[in-house]
Amino acid sequence: MTTTTTTAVEAGAPRPRTRALAGRSPRDLLGRAAVYLLLAAAVVTVAFPVYYAVAGAFMTPSELSSYPPALLPHSVTGRNFSGAVEAVPLARQYLNSAVVATVITLAQLVTSILAAYAFVFLPLKARAAVFGVFLATLMVPWEAIIIPNYLTLSGWGLGNTYFGLVLPFLASGFGTFMLRQSFRQLPGELRDAARIDGAGHWRFLWRIVVPLNKPALAALAIYVFLSAWNQYFWPLIITRTAEMQTLQIGLTSLRDSEMADPGLILAGVVLSLLPTLALVVLGQRFIVRGLTSGAVR
Repeated sequence: MTTTTTTAVEAGAPRPRTRALAGRSPRDLLGRAAVYLLLAAAVVTVAFPVYYAVAGAFMTPSELSSYPPALLPHSVTGRNFSGAVEAVPLARQYLNSAVVATVITLAQLVTSILAAYAFVFLPLKARAAVFGVFLATLMVPWEAIIIPNYLTLSGWGLGNTYFGLVLPFLASGFGTFMLRQSFRQLPGELRDAARIDGAGHWRFLWRIVVPLNKPALAALAIYVFLSAWNQYFWPLIITRTAEMQTLQIGLTSLRDSEMADPGLILAGVVLSLLPTLALVVLGQRFIVRGLTSGAVR
């Protein structure tokens, strides 16, 4: 038996994958090649703008204005980053965006956890009707309430403050819906066992429910942070000074200045992309697991 196997290997017997490919028809191979080509084209289409923003941030003005466009920086320079920080208070605006996005993310996590727990584990009257109201808030466009929010917060004296930037976003119907679907996957026996052990709602929530739903919580946190980080219209109307504006408004200021420099703009874009790329790359598996955790019951 050993001699036969050795002879087959020495004779160059095709491996299982090779045999599988050899058994495919030319039409199947062409179809597979077409799929790979389409995927490669999609990757290039999506990734090239990000690559050129990073490469252009290190180019000189002459390289950026050359024709045909340069795809690689011939002389790497960091003047674009220093120039962007000097042109507008970009460091302060970067801090503003980080503070606002972090506060909104933490607040939505807390409020969504508490609301979702109430909808799943508390014996509320008219629970379905109240949850329907939560879902109805998702159908109201932000443009329909932005003026009332602005008038209200300005009347309270919260314009051009951190409170004005974060207050309308401390709770979210989407977060409640997402965590409710995830909490419903927990077996009811867990709550019965916790009640027998003397655990109240608060202890059961933070010791059992939250640890068992980390993927959903991570996915929600990433989604909320990215949404808050990329906000533009609300910070634009609620703030009045450059020191209170967020990073996205600072990038627009770089673009709209009279002496607009493409290198400075690309440097600002790269600085803005760093947190979002890090979150997407590091938290991709949590996003997939969190968004699919309530799909099957």
